[in-house]
Amino acid sequence: MKKFRGVFLKNDREIGLMREANRIVSRILDEMGQAVEPGVTTMLFEKIAQARCRDYKVRPAFLGYGGFPFALCCSVNEEVVHGFPSDARVLEEGDIVSFDMGVVYEGYYGDSARTFAVGKVSDTAQRLMDVTRESLMKGIAQAQPGRNLFEVSQAVQEYAESAGFGVVRRFVGHGIGTRLHEKPEIPNFVPKGLPGVVLKPGMTLAIEPMITEGSPEVEILSDKWTAVTKDRKLSAHFEHTIAVTSDGPVILSRSD
Repeated sequence: MKKFRGVFLKNDREIGLMREANRIVSRILDEMGQAVEPGVTTMLFEKIAQARCRDYKVRPAFLGYGGFPFALCCSVNEEVVHGFPSDARVLEEGDIVSFDMGVVYEGYYGDSARTFAVGKVSDTAQRLMDVTRESLMKGIAQAQPGRNLFEVSQAVQEYAESAGFGVVRRFVGHGIGTRLHEKPEIPNFVPKGLPGVVLKPGMTLAIEPMITEGSPEVEILSDKWTAVTKDRKLSAHFEHTIAVTSDGPVILSRSD
């Protein structure tokens, strides 16, 4: 592992370990998505997350991280990120639910997020999810060696805002490797007055747009974790962990 301006560059072996960590996360998210339906509680997905971590013999990355009390971040409707799974929260037809999941495999982290529809959702909710997912892919496409990191940010921001949605500023993506959060930070918008980082092969990045139906402003609930949209309109969240290679970006967080 080398270092470039505070950013750890991974070799092929390390990227291979991260690929396996992220493949496991993706499989867990696949199973959760298949279990989404009206009438189930969000605690079901926490149970899936913990059971599969045991099955795969990996450690849940979020459990205990900074005091977070669950293996899974489960956020419904206006909840942007860091929502708590609960026996009391029952999914209803028309909800959207976001799962953010991470594991540690042989010392390396995997991290990915998806938003799912609960039954039939409104046209607005479906479009929000579609635009958020596509904004992520637009950002990933810009993660080419030699480009500036903020070209990733610009692609996400322009696509989401051109569709009439808001881009959350308070939470950003991040480098990832032997730690869940490494340098650099990856905003989903272009910060003013900052130079950005030149992308190099070996960088591993968790890119994660959090896009809102209305205002991008958020606030934190009394549990000190759950972030919600200030106007209580919908929010969607998609995330992939990628590796920057000499041939371009490679998505690590896919099931196969």
